[in-house]
Amino acid sequence: MTGDTTGGQTTAAALDDVLRSAGRAADAAAESDPRTRARWLRAVADALDAAAPALLPLAGRESHLPEARLAGELARTTAQLRLFAAVALEGSCLEVTIDHPDPAGVPPVPDLRRMLVPLGVVAVFAASNFPFAFSVAGGDTASALAVGNAVVVKAHPGHPELSRATAEVVRSALEGAGAPPGLFALVEGFETGTALVEHPAVRAVGFTGSVPGGRALFDRAARRPDPIPFHGELGSLNPVVVTPGALAARGADLAAGLAASFTLGAGQFCTKPGLVAVPASPEFDAALVAAVPPEPGEMLTPGIRAGFDARAAQVLGTAGVRLLTGHPSGGTGTDAAPAPVGPLVVDADVATVLAAPQALLEETFGPLTVLVRYADRAELAALLAALPGSLTATVHAEDAEDVDALVRACRAVAGRVLFDGWPTGVAVSWAQHHGGPYPATTSQHTSVGATATRRWLRPVAYQDAPQHRLPPPLRDDDPWGVVRRVDGVLQVPGPGAREG
Repeated sequence: MTGDTTGGQTTAAALDDVLRSAGRAADAAAESDPRTRARWLRAVADALDAAAPALLPLAGRESHLPEARLAGELARTTAQLRLFAAVALEGSCLEVTIDHPDPAGVPPVPDLRRMLVPLGVVAVFAASNFPFAFSVAGGDTASALAVGNAVVVKAHPGHPELSRATAEVVRSALEGAGAPPGLFALVEGFETGTALVEHPAVRAVGFTGSVPGGRALFDRAARRPDPIPFHGELGSLNPVVVTPGALAARGADLAAGLAASFTLGAGQFCTKPGLVAVPASPEFDAALVAAVPPEPGEMLTPGIRAGFDARAAQVLGTAGVRLLTGHPSGGTGTDAAPAPVGPLVVDADVATVLAAPQALLEETFGPLTVLVRYADRAELAALLAALPGSLTATVHAEDAEDVDALVRACRAVAGRVLFDGWPTGVAVSWAQHHGGPYPATTSQHTSVGATATRRWLRPVAYQDAPQHRLPPPLRDDDPWGVVRRVDGVLQVPGPGAREG
């Protein structure tokens, strides 16, 4: 279902209708078994694969991204839908735990059975930079459906036609797979987004976007009469540290890797390396300048281009900052086609950065990176201590170097610590974590990978309940065949018990 819209804005009456339907669907989905949920997700994945010839041209027109990138992103989207089907079937995401009575315990233990249950209706705000993987049918939607929630997506204005087309594919696939009506819906409009966060039917929010926009919605979620979880991915600097040993051993390779990473997708990745701590080196500078592609990159929207220009001007206007390569220019283009933008590399010393954190320690969404020259370990430690929370932190070092303190400092500010690699590119897997201290995210949970489901669940314990009153996975016969911990011992059913 897609709410009725007027001028790209879902009406208030239509939003109420959507949420009433979603509430009924959420009640039904909460009682569904993992095999059913897995079937829903696989049906959506198959339908999106089949719709690729129609969806990819739409995505290209609205996002200005190349077809090869979009095709890969759509494949990632359907792969993560299938991953969450597997997550639903395996069942450990429900944290099913059973303690049988122990009268000799201190104090005595009654029959206690605990599991995580779905929250209900989840609101998802689609992102601008991934029109498939972080949008209508992206990871937030997939992970919420996998554990029995209903989803209402607020479309991103950067790709409205694609959003509507994708939503229709998802809705039709769910209907064909027997999902309850209203389990998924799309709504549109700035004011609709605010109303969605404040609506009493919504029990949690997933958001990917800017710090100002995300923080405004986060605050509204917290100010509700009944505050709800707001899982926002906002801004990330993604610091990289190059040690003296790594610089001496492979400086040219590191320069090439950095150039490829910070310009990938015109720097419009949430994991773009925005700050690189590196000792002064004319050789490294020359290699980096040579490796940075001279051709400009396409920006997603004129608004994003304007934001990049404003941030670049702020960075370049900071005393002590030097432009190493690139040619900043104004002009955002037209509504239909934002002006391309060339990559920028600037450098500064640690003292300059610490004196101007608002200019130099905030994310610039686009192809700009800041080289920070450190003279010794003390300067590096001072820099790392001043960094805001990030999704990633990267260490390039040689095996013989003592970097234990450096790794601890990186762990303190990031949710994923990389070694001798580059942060752009986020695998969708069981072990992935895509989150970090604020402002990277507003919660401790990941938005990518199997444990993304944890955002849409809450714990409930049943005490001394008759077997027939318990949810299926808490009963002794475990009809769902999920992973459980019984009297402290983990029990993993055989594969046959979890086949969907």
